[in-house]
Amino acid sequence: MWDKMPFEVSDYDNPETLRFRKYATGADLLLKMYPLETGQTPSEVVWRRGKARLYHYAPGQEKEYPVPVLLVYALILRPYILDLVPGNSLVQHPLGEGFDVYMLVWGVPDDEDKDLAFEDYVLEYLPEAVENVVRGSRAEGLTLFGCCQGGTMAAIYAALFPEHLRNLVLLATPTDFAPGDPGLFGLWSVLASERYFGPSALFDPDPVVGTFGNVPADLPGRLLEAATSPFANYAYASLWEDVKQDESTRSFLVVSKWVDDGVPFPGEAFRKWIKDFYQRYRLARGDLELRGYRVDLSRIKCPLLNIAGEKDFICPLPQARATMNLVGSEDKEFLVVDAGHVGLLGGRVAKDELWPRMTDWLKPRSR
Repeated sequence: MWDKMPFEVSDYDNPETLRFRKYATGADLLLKMYPLETGQTPSEVVWRRGKARLYHYAPGQEKEYPVPVLLVYALILRPYILDLVPGNSLVQHPLGEGFDVYMLVWGVPDDEDKDLAFEDYVLEYLPEAVENVVRGSRAEGLTLFGCCQGGTMAAIYAALFPEHLRNLVLLATPTDFAPGDPGLFGLWSVLASERYFGPSALFDPDPVVGTFGNVPADLPGRLLEAATSPFANYAYASLWEDVKQDESTRSFLVVSKWVDDGVPFPGEAFRKWIKDFYQRYRLARGDLELRGYRVDLSRIKCPLLNIAGEKDFICPLPQARATMNLVGSEDKEFLVVDAGHVGLLGGRVAKDELWPRMTDWLKPRSR
């Protein structure tokens, strides 16, 4: 019986399905009793600013491709989803194929960071990190690889500062936050946009920022844990030794940890993210401005690999598909994977299908 428990990341998992299975199976209890280490790929910090850190990973083999890869993750949740456990790590895959890999980690903001704006991250932090990657790798350019919200930030950077870019890879990245056809998984975004209901129906981020400064993390998980803990079956924890402790089990447990392991969202950045991206969808309309810089995605000319999950409801397919018409790249590919948001990052389909196709696309463009 126990070897058939769903201790495995499903390709179709999204955060809410994973969170449900986490508490339904008692995985939250196992994590408390047997914490697992994440982010084990050897690395060193090569640049820092405020809470942000730039990590350079030790190569898995001799570097074969001179164009380095810079991973950029979102401001919310933690980036170890990209380096879960040995054998299930997006970071490890390109390293093993001969790529030079870096990751920009934004860190955990506190009260002193509540005034950090979206502009600070895109116009200051990200350009400094890119300069350090190019200088440290002695390369003429790099591949910018943005995941989720980090992909939106990477696309904006690519439009404003294309000089160092050889390639742009976007994974589960929204650019049109209010597409004309939102699709089944994008219906929730309809409620946030002026396109559908006008300003009167919109969520106002100002009271949240005014009350908390930074937007608190992990609220869904805290509520669900409080609701389920009186009924938790502690027998699950005592049966840990009977559960097959292989790589798929460890992956499920650490992803279950990640889904409720958020970080606060800097207040000013959150305000702009909601108002200018979700409510007014200014990026797709072409009238988004950051300190006077107008963001025109058609200025992106480098090769683009745009990856989306068919069952993703965090970044529904239409929000990612829009990028293909917005950018100016001639060499561009839209790769749709039969997966949910979490499945794209840590499911079997990621390891068996997505990562090999990703590096196969990069290899001829990274010499």
